[in-house]
Amino acid sequence: MIFRQLFDSVSGTYSYLLASRLGGEALIIDPVLEKVDRYLQLVKELDLKLVKAVDTHLHADHITGLGALRDRTQCITVMGENTKADVVSMRLGEGDKLTVEGVSLDVLYTPGHTDDSYSFVMKDRVFTGDTLLIRGTGRTDFQNGDARMQYDSIFGKLLKLPEETLLFPAHDYKGETVSTIGEEKRFNPRLQVKSIDEYVELMKNLKLPNPKMMDVAVPSNMRVGLAQQEIAKRGWALKVPQAMELVGKDSVAFIDLREQSERDKHGTIPGSVHAPYPDLQENLRTGGALKKLGVTPGKRLLFYCAFGERSAMAVQAAQDAGLNTASHIEGGIDAWKKANGPLAR
Repeated sequence: MIFRQLFDSVSGTYSYLLASRLGGEALIIDPVLEKVDRYLQLVKELDLKLVKAVDTHLHADHITGLGALRDRTQCITVMGENTKADVVSMRLGEGDKLTVEGVSLDVLYTPGHTDDSYSFVMKDRVFTGDTLLIRGTGRTDFQNGDARMQYDSIFGKLLKLPEETLLFPAHDYKGETVSTIGEEKRFNPRLQVKSIDEYVELMKNLKLPNPKMMDVAVPSNMRVGLAQQEIAKRGWALKVPQAMELVGKDSVAFIDLREQSERDKHGTIPGSVHAPYPDLQENLRTGGALKKLGVTPGKRLLFYCAFGERSAMAVQAAQDAGLNTASHIEGGIDAWKKANGPLAR
């Protein structure tokens, strides 16, 4: 496995690049906007393909690199299902898995620092965001933070991991790079409390100043979504009611770009063809499955995904490949379900 820990000294943020060597698929956790060029240079040097960019929560001390990485690499943006961000390509919940080829992380919902905080667990390590830090814990006094929820997240979930589990946080301000669950149990001063009430009282009296970039970072990080209206302006988008009228018609191929786990969890539009987004470029090449389907006389491609972001990027790629009948469903399965569209499971 390829693993790199990257640091932004201005915000004290750690970002993590993970990959398997097989096909070079990679993901990055908690990227910082100002470091995007550095990340992409490293991805190029290691001969990797960035497939997913992930935030552990809505950050208040820096502007996320999710949107910039998506725009420059067409990668999938990922956050937890409780995020307040407008649009990300994929939202994960407790018990789901965050995967790229050869790499799999279990998703834990660990609120407290914020109400959208998630941790990601591999066999030998855990990425804790700002929930559990090295010799500290994330503050709980803004963004719907809650010290009681954080206590439950830490003591009820993270500290139940094996003690040898490596701990990689999203921030550190003292130069520490890694710890273990066992070390934090023994030496983290905020974890030496005897009750949840004692922890709540400790967190209530920290009296920390607000992050310097909070007023800029939070609103910016809530608007990371790809502007689907640009695709609509080009006439390549359908509203859900329009798309519903096309279900079952031989002239339309509904193309589901989501991963199998998303299909299993949320259902599919009846009769859909499954063509996962990471395989898009291969499928659009001459001889590729979607290329063959798209050039079939009288056949129209209608892409969809979870929230419309992957499908908007797919439409642009398909149009660039000469498939001028391609369009997508605005808002994806999320909008489809809200409109009570038919689903197959």
